[in-house]
Amino acid sequence: MIVLLVNDHLLKALWPGFLTGKLSDVAGLVVAPPLVALLFLRRADLAATLLTGALFTLVKTTQTGAELASQVWTLVAGPSRVLADPTDLLALPALALAWWIRSAPTPPTRLRVLAGVPLAVLAVTATGAVTYSAAVSVEADDRRVVVLLSEQTGGMTGLASEDGGVTWTAWHGGPAGLAQTARCVPAQPRRCYRIVPGSASVAESDDYGVTFHASWTLSEGRREYLERTYPGAPGRYGPQALAVQARPGGGHVVVVADGVDGVVVRDVRGEWRRVGWPSVIKAPRSNPVAAEQRLALALATMVALAGIGTGLRRLFLAYTLTVAATCWGVYLVADAVHERYLPSLDVEQALLGAVIVTLAGTACLALALAGQPRARTVLISLGLGTLTYAAVTLPFHGWAAGVPDEYGQAVVAAVVLTVEVLLGGLALLRRDARRAASLAHGLQHVEPDVRPQGLGHDH
Repeated sequence: MIVLLVNDHLLKALWPGFLTGKLSDVAGLVVAPPLVALLFLRRADLAATLLTGALFTLVKTTQTGAELASQVWTLVAGPSRVLADPTDLLALPALALAWWIRSAPTPPTRLRVLAGVPLAVLAVTATGAVTYSAAVSVEADDRRVVVLLSEQTGGMTGLASEDGGVTWTAWHGGPAGLAQTARCVPAQPRRCYRIVPGSASVAESDDYGVTFHASWTLSEGRREYLERTYPGAPGRYGPQALAVQARPGGGHVVVVADGVDGVVVRDVRGEWRRVGWPSVIKAPRSNPVAAEQRLALALATMVALAGIGTGLRRLFLAYTLTVAATCWGVYLVADAVHERYLPSLDVEQALLGAVIVTLAGTACLALALAGQPRARTVLISLGLGTLTYAAVTLPFHGWAAGVPDEYGQAVVAAVVLTVEVLLGGLALLRRDARRAASLAHGLQHVEPDVRPQGLGHDH
């Protein structure tokens, strides 16, 4: 289950390809039978395993099955696409592993069930579709610089600046000409700039373009940032075109159409500055940590509710099912609201998630109150959920800001911080449980003095 969660929500974006795709199928076939068995509310492991295998085969070998799965998955986890691929049937032996795990004689502990069921529901949810715009061409004259943007839908918009790229306004003029990847400074032909082929960088020359040296480079970490933020934009990562404009009073500026990253400007002082997407244009607003935020929110909810469940004195099974439903609803709402590109809101999915959260959350609260958990356990669990959310998201927010530069480093930091928080919270919950058990044990062994008053000892 942990493999499915990490692979689908992190590794697929970091290393898309055959390995992560097949690993997702294997892990999914291990996780799915226990989830299907829950529908029967009793041990039905064999039926659940066979049903999972049959449905998986239908989806992967027929177009009808794939389309039906896409519609169901869109309802469950937002816009999704399931493809028929007979080679995925190589993962079917994983059902034997699922059967072996479920047939183990040792029953799961309360904490394992509470943590496992919501985590499994979270792990099998999918991520939504992505759209983008890209700055693809730039032109300059003595008055203004115009950057043309290409929409994924096929439309064209633009940006214009009349102060050397300091401020920008929306542009609705005619189409751009052929994108230029090399330009020289007007009236100063010794100084030239060009986009380096096959490299996300700009080079400059002081000898009429005979030799070039690096002037600005998009780091590997920032390129990875763009690829994760705009996975549907191949060929749009890094500089696409550039223009050079002489400025009044001397000096010049270089404006680069930087693909899905927007605009990059070299000012008259020779300093490079990433403009990105000015607010005057309705270009997509990227949120590269949206998936991590959704994951963190659902995980934090699960941790808090599971922690409270460890202190219940009764109604444990019913509470566990409402925890799973609540976590699912939280994820749906977060997925609808925290899209990678804002403003956008999947109203239907948001309403579905809100209804689930309202109904399941209310039932969860009622069962928690009826189960009479200790106040100290509740406080520890709520604090643990808050710290879990912070531990997951903070490293990725730092990565989005450029520290650390590489996404893999943020993943390691998030995993380490989250494990430390969970281990510390588990230790506190166990200590609280032992303390409560010790107090209860002490009260059971206190014998009241039932002797009638006024009677003394015999002499």
